[in-house]
Amino acid sequence: MAELTTDPYVDLYADRMTGMTASEVRALFAVASRPDVVSLAGGMPFVAALPGGDVQDVVLSVLRDHGAAALQYCGGIGLVGVRERIVALMAEEGVDASADRVVVTNGAQQALDLIGKIFIDPGDEIAVEEPSYVGAISAFSAYEPRFLQIPLDDEGMIVSGLEEALVRGARPKFVYTVPNFSNPAGVTMSLARREHLAEVCRRFGVPIVEDNPYGMLRFEGQQVPSVRSLDPGNVIYLGTLSKVFAPGIRVGWALAEPGTLERLVLAKEAADLCSSALTQLIAERYLDGDRWRINLKTLVAVYRGRRDAMLSALENEFPAGAHWTTPAGGFYVWATTPGIDTPTLLPEAVERKVAYVPGTAFYPDGRGRDRMRLSYCYPPEDSIREGVRRLGALLADHASLRPAVTA
Repeated sequence: MAELTTDPYVDLYADRMTGMTASEVRALFAVASRPDVVSLAGGMPFVAALPGGDVQDVVLSVLRDHGAAALQYCGGIGLVGVRERIVALMAEEGVDASADRVVVTNGAQQALDLIGKIFIDPGDEIAVEEPSYVGAISAFSAYEPRFLQIPLDDEGMIVSGLEEALVRGARPKFVYTVPNFSNPAGVTMSLARREHLAEVCRRFGVPIVEDNPYGMLRFEGQQVPSVRSLDPGNVIYLGTLSKVFAPGIRVGWALAEPGTLERLVLAKEAADLCSSALTQLIAERYLDGDRWRINLKTLVAVYRGRRDAMLSALENEFPAGAHWTTPAGGFYVWATTPGIDTPTLLPEAVERKVAYVPGTAFYPDGRGRDRMRLSYCYPPEDSIREGVRRLGALLADHASLRPAVTA
């Protein structure tokens, strides 16, 4: 019999811990990593598509050329070389920046935490999309905010809903958005909505946090100007190399105006002193030249094929009445299954050797019980088809739904 253990410090933890819970996505990783389970859950980039020789050459050349400096501390704002490469990368998406306005973070996830730390006091209101990225909800929740949830549709955040809330007197500390191929919904905010968002937030004096991890993973259509490009002085822009290169190097960044940047650097130095000089130098070397463009083109082609495989399988295998988004890039499809409680169904799905993320993970208040996020970035196309087949059969066993319509 297992020994029952208690936590002797349970009465000593800060009140904020009551609002922090394990991410449903992270909790699925152990199950989803089983070789017999088709995981449509985690958003893990397919790093196996990167040429091993390229990565090895980059790492070895950094150690050869930089030696001890690569293994030493560096400034909290980050090495100037990688910040210059990041500025050039942002320019690819029409974001004008300079290296002295960029702080390097341990992935964009740390940038979210730092933003929460410098902006949110307990009880403050912040505005997020509905549904929103689970990692952002987790990061912000540590600082005990109230969430103002703004619904989205196929054109992204319904900005008129935000405007109405502001007219009624809401004053969120900031508005958080993932405008390109959003996580979890996979939708992209239209240019008209971006312009409206920039105008409304400028008028009411509310900062915007624009999180753009997926923008360079476009499969079709034209690039849409960033919100930052529409109002640079009122937008904090976040990016990451996790999708352009690899998540293992943990290089992300925030682009901000001087006052905000100074506070982000102070908060970062208090958290971890600095990001790894080694991985920053690896990122800088990787982004030097055209190697990253060639490899990114390969990754985009892989993800496009997997997206197509998932959409085709959903049409063929999901029961009538279910509907889903059609992403033009990124990693995710957002499916609605009327009458099906996806958190309750998940254990049975795992028994049938398929995993997804229930919609409740993406709402601060636990809504979305008839939604699920399906990720196509990691499994091969045949596995995606089989996983959707298994999931579709399970859904069909649990409900008779109305005729299928794709959103």
